[in-house]
Amino acid sequence: EPQLAALRAELGGPALLSVLVAVVAVVVTFLIWRCVQGRRSSRKAVLLLGLCDAGKTLLFARLLSGKYRDTQTSITDSSATYRLSRDKSTNVTLIDLPGHESLRLQFLEKFKAAARAIVFVVDSVAFQREVKDVAEFLYQVLVDGTVLRNAPALLIACNKQDVTMAKSAKLIQQQLEKELNTLRVTRSAAPTTLDSSGGPAQLGKKGKDFDFSQLPMKVEFVECSARGSKGEEGDADLEGLEKWLVKVA
Repeated sequence: EPQLAALRAELGGPALLSVLVAVVAVVVTFLIWRCVQGRRSSRKAVLLLGLCDAGKTLLFARLLSGKYRDTQTSITDSSATYRLSRDKSTNVTLIDLPGHESLRLQFLEKFKAAARAIVFVVDSVAFQREVKDVAEFLYQVLVDGTVLRNAPALLIACNKQDVTMAKSAKLIQQQLEKELNTLRVTRSAAPTTLDSSGGPAQLGKKGKDFDFSQLPMKVEFVECSARGSKGEEGDADLEGLEKWLVKVA
C-alpha cells in the first residue's frame, strides 16, 4: 500500500495511473489480436476432403485449369497455388486429399494445422446410399481438436448437380444434421476423440439436436458440378465455390 501511494504521487495522482493502466490494456489487447490474426494469415491451405468418387480431383483440376480431365482414385495428396480470379495478387494453396477410408485421416492429420478453409465434397447423386459414410467422415473432421481450435471456414460442396437424380443442398444439409446428431448420441458414452484439454470433444450444444450453426466455424452449402451440364466439352458449374474461395482467402 505505501509503495502504491508513492507511485501515485510520483505519477501525478490516481487519474494518471488509471490512464496508464487503460493504455497498457489496449496495447496488450492489440498485440493478442495481431498474434491471432498472424496465425490465421499463416494458414493458406484450402483442403479438399470427401469420400472416394465424390469428384474432388476433377473439381481440383477444373479450378486450376478450367478444363476437364479424366481422373482416378487418389492415393496421395496433390497441391497447387490457386489465384483468385477477382484479385490476381491473392492466392491460396489448394490441397486435394485422398478419400479412401484407409488414407483420408492420415492425410488430414498431415495438413489440418495449415487449413485456412475446408471444402468437403459430397456426391449429390450417391448421397442417399452414402449418407452414413459421409456423416462418419465429416464427424471425424468436426471433432478433431486442431480443427475445433482453428475453426477454419467449412464449405459442403454438393457436387454432380448436372445429374437429374442429384439431391439438393438443402436436403443434404438436413440429412447430414440428422446423421451427425445420431453419431453424437451413440458415441457420447465412449468418445474416441479428445480435445486440447484431454476431455471428450463435444459436437454441437449439449441437450440440443445438432445443427451446423452450433459449430465454432462458419459452415455454408453450395451446389456445384465439376463435370458440367454438357459433360466433358462444357464448362463446370463452380461459380458458388469460386465466390466462397474469394470470401475466405
